[in-house]
Amino acid sequence: MSFSPQSRVWVYQSDRKFTSAEENQIIDKLGMFTSQWKAHGNELLATAEIRYGYFIILVVDEAQANVTGCSIDSSVRLIKEIEEEYQVDLFNRFNMAYKVNEDVVVTNKEDFETLVNIKQITPDTIVFNNMVQTLADLNQKWEVPFKDSWHSTVFAHLL
Repeated sequence: MSFSPQSRVWVYQSDRKFTSAEENQIIDKLGMFTSQWKAHGNELLATAEIRYGYFIILVVDEAQANVTGCSIDSSVRLIKEIEEEYQVDLFNRFNMAYKVNEDVVVTNKEDFETLVNIKQITPDTIVFNNMVQTLADLNQKWEVPFKDSWHSTVFAHLL
């Protein structure tokens, strides 16, 4: 399937890495969900994936049908079910993700702040902007250097 760069995107970040078995099970659940996801009876052109073992990403191309409040609610219910079944936190926006070499690390806001303060996270450290809203932004603005992210605004006093 080909998705428009303007496709809507939702990124859910886990507080821990999924095991390979968990990732496969979750991908199956997401696949079943996206294959039947509807908005007011209209099928949505949707897909889902897991990146780096931490990030569940849902994508909907609204060229076929627009997402509605009810259809978004159904996706949130699915994510909450995954959260409960696998004992992970997927809604805590105070968990920060960044890269050390090619490995993703997730930490809470306080520890992240400490890491910035002691220069373990530098202006060039890659961080994840999970607030991206389109596929184009996911591809261009999701993984960015700290200095180019919203994180640098919040933690500017530590730089």
